Formats: sequence, structure tokens, C-alpha cells
Amino acid sequence: MDLEISPSLMIPASELGWRFSRSSGPGGQHVNTTDSRAELSWNVATSEALTESQREILLRRLEKRLVDGVITVTSSEQRSQLRNRESALAKLADIVVAGLATRTARRATKPTRGSAQRHRAAKVQRAATKQQRRRPSPE
Repeated sequence: MDLEISPSLMIPASELGWRFSRSSGPGGQHVNTTDSRAELSWNVATSEALTESQREILLRRLEKRLVDGVITVTSSEQRSQLRNRESALAKLADIVVAGLATRTARRATKPTRGSAQRHRAAKVQRAATKQQRRRPSPE
């Protein structure tokens, strides 16, 4: 199934890679017989759904999540494979939306009382060190 991120960005199902495996951990009688862990991978570097500017933005902002240009999302919260697929698609959509979101500059704030005190203390310490390094007066 295709993944619609926004009206301008639709990732075709042919670009999404799926792997399924058994979830580990406690479960019911069929925990070892059903594939309930879904792993979704999408190659950002070679995707045809992205424009060049979108690709550059995602590669720069999501570089910690990418391995060789591929983003991988895992979901194993549900016992149903279908629900885990839907969860993985939602996670991928959230990551891409957050990566493509325009960021606003942080509003400048005044220093906190503690940081102002630390700044003054550091200035006093530097002044004391400089005073010790001075040559003694000839008097």
C-alpha cells in the first residue's frame, strides 16, 4: 500500500521494503508461530518520490537515523502483523513529516540568574589569575 505523507509527497509501495519476523517476549500460545514483528525500510537516497531539495533536507536532518541512505522503522507492539504494519507506516510518516517541517529560529531569552552568577564568577576568577601573572610593581 502507498504511503501518503502529504498531498505533495506520496511514497509508492514499490519503494517500501518489508521484513517480518517473530516478536520476542511473553505472549499467547501462538507467539512463536505468527510473524508479528514488522520492519519497514525506505531508501531516502534513491527515492523517486522526493524532490532534490526534500532529499537533501532529509539526508541532512535524519543522518543519525539513516544507514547508507536507508531509514528503518520497527514495530512489534501489537500481536497482529497488520496492526504492526500500520504502526510502522505511521512511524515512518511521522519521521518524514518531522524531517521536512520548517524550523523557526529560537527566540532569544535573557540569561537565567544562575548562568549570570556563573559568568560573573568566571570573570572574577580570570581577573584574579591575571593579577597573579603580572610583574611586581617596582616600588
